[in-house]
Amino acid sequence: MRMLREPMVLQQLILCVCVCMSSALVVHPLAWQVSCPAGCVCQIKPWFSPQSVSHEAPTVDCNNLFLTQLPSLLPPDTHTLRLQSNLLSTLETHLLHTLYNLTELDLSQNRFSSVRTLTLTQLQAPSLPSLLSLHLEENQLRALPAASFCSLPALQELFLSHNRLSYLAPGAFSGLVSLLRLHLNNNHLTSIDPRWFTALPQLQVLMLGGNPVEVLPDGGFQALGSLRSLVLGGMGIKGLPEKALEGLDSLESLSFYDNLLIRVPTQALRRLPGLKFLDLNKNRLSLVQTGDFKDLVHLTELGLNNMEELVAIERAAMENLPELTKLEITNNPRLSYIHPEAFLHLDKLESLMLNSNALSALHQHTVLSLPSLREVSLHSNPLRCDCLFRWVADEHTHTDRHTHTDRHTHTDRHTLQAVRFIQPQATLCSEPPELRARRVKEVLITEMSASCLPLIPPGILPTYVGVREGEKQALHCRALAEPKPTIYWVTPNGLTLGQSDHSRSPTPASAQMSNSSSYHSLPPNASVLWSGLTPTPTSSPIYRLLPEGTLEIAAVTVQEAGLYTCVAENTLGADTHTVTIGVHRHRRGG
Repeated sequence: MRMLREPMVLQQLILCVCVCMSSALVVHPLAWQVSCPAGCVCQIKPWFSPQSVSHEAPTVDCNNLFLTQLPSLLPPDTHTLRLQSNLLSTLETHLLHTLYNLTELDLSQNRFSSVRTLTLTQLQAPSLPSLLSLHLEENQLRALPAASFCSLPALQELFLSHNRLSYLAPGAFSGLVSLLRLHLNNNHLTSIDPRWFTALPQLQVLMLGGNPVEVLPDGGFQALGSLRSLVLGGMGIKGLPEKALEGLDSLESLSFYDNLLIRVPTQALRRLPGLKFLDLNKNRLSLVQTGDFKDLVHLTELGLNNMEELVAIERAAMENLPELTKLEITNNPRLSYIHPEAFLHLDKLESLMLNSNALSALHQHTVLSLPSLREVSLHSNPLRCDCLFRWVADEHTHTDRHTHTDRHTHTDRHTLQAVRFIQPQATLCSEPPELRARRVKEVLITEMSASCLPLIPPGILPTYVGVREGEKQALHCRALAEPKPTIYWVTPNGLTLGQSDHSRSPTPASAQMSNSSSYHSLPPNASVLWSGLTPTPTSSPIYRLLPEGTLEIAAVTVQEAGLYTCVAENTLGADTHTVTIGVHRHRRGG
C-alpha cells in the first residue's frame, strides 16, 4: 500500500501537487549572473518552503565535487546551498555567516561525526537566522549533545536519517521551537525518551523508523500535540502499551510497517481521535479479531498487507468506520478466510483490495454490507466459483438495483451497483474443475450451484505444531459454505467438541463424502460424529471451542499431544483437516 507505507499528512500531499504543477510550468532554471565558485553551478531554481509555498531561489549546487572544505566566495544572496556527496568532515561556519538569506543547506552524504563542527558559534547571536532546512542524512553522527541546534532558531526541517546516532541528550533539540519535520529514521536508537520532544511544540512530521526499539513508553509522545504524521516502521516493536500514543490528538497518519506486532494495538489506537491513515503492513498478526478496528471514526485508509502469519479476518473485525474509503488486505499468503460479516458499518468504503491472498471467495453477505463499494481486487486467489460467488454473476446479469433480503438480519438491503474488478483478466476460477481457469466475470449464474459443501482452506491450519509443555495453544479452523457450516473438533483421545445445540440427523459419512471427490476422507477418530450422538459442550477444563471454530487448549501436556481433527459440516457434507501437536518438555538446568 504505497500511500500507507510512507504516510503523508495533508501538507505533504499539497507539496507533491505543487511540485508537479511547478515542473509543468518551469522547464529550465533561470540564469543567475554571479561569480560562481569553481566547479559549482549557480542558477535560479524553484524552491518550496515547508508550508509548500513556492519561491524562485538563488541556488549554488556543489554536489559530487569531492570537496574537503567549504567553497570560498559564495554569492551573498545564496538561498539554497547544496553540498551533497562530498568529503566534508568540518565546516568553516564563519563563511556561512555572511549568507544572510541562506534558507536550505544540504550536507547529506558527507563525513561529519559531530554537529558541533556544523553549528558551533557565539551563543550570543544565531549563526544562520534564516535557515529553514538542514540536511545531514548519511553522515557519521553518533550522538547529539544538549542544544545541538540552538544556533538555528528558525529551522523548520531537520534531516538526520541514516546516521549512527545511538544517544540523544534530553535537550538535544532545545531551541527548535519552529521545527515542523524531524527525520531520525535508520539510526541506532534503542529507546524513546519523551524529553527529546518537549522543545518541539510545533512538530508535525516525525520519522523514527529503522531504529531498533522494541518497546514504546507510555506517554512517549505526550508533548507532540501538533504532530500529524508518525512513522515507526521497521523498529522491532512487539506490542504497544495502552497509553503509548497518548497526547497525539492531531495525529492523522501512523505507520507501523515491518514490525513484530502479533495483535492489533486496539486500545492504543483508540487514543488517536483524528487518525485517518493507518499502516500495519508486514507485521505478525495471525488473526484480525472482533473489535480490533472499531469506532475509528475518521479513518480513511487502512493497510494490512504482506503478513506471513495472517489466516483470518473475524466477524466485526472492522466496525463503525464511517469515513473508511480504501481497505487493502493483500499479499498475505495464508489469509484464506474472511467472515461474511467481517465488515460492519463501513458505509463509505469504495475500494477493497484483496488480491494475492489464499481466499476461496468473497462472500455475498460481505459485498451486500458495503453499499458504496465500487471496485474490488481479487486476482491471484484460489477462487471457488460456486454458491458463494453467485453475487458476481447476479451483478452482471442485473443492471438495475433490486431489493435483497438478508436472512441473518431480516432486513431489506440493496445489491450493489456494478462493482469493477481490478485486473479482471487475472481474476480466475480455481474450482470447480469444470470452471477452472475461467474468468470470474464471465461465469453465468446458471453455472454456479445454489448451495455448496464446506471447505476448510488448506493454509489455515498447519499440519504440525510444536508446543512447550504447559503453554496455551490455539488452533484456528474456519470454513465457508452454503448453508453455513458447523465446526467440530475431535481430540486425540476421541473427545468430540462441538455445538451443544446440534440437532441434525447426520447423514452417513460415505454418502456425504461422495458429494465431492476433492474432499478429505474422515479420519478414524472422527467416526463419533456420524454415530448420531450429540457432541460434547464447547468447553471443558482443558478445551474451549470458540464460536468461530478456534480450539483453545488451556495448558498443553503430553496427554494432549497427538492428532486433532477439525470437521466443518453442513447438510450437504463435510470437510476435515488434521493437525498434530507435539509437546516439548523443559530441560532441567536450562
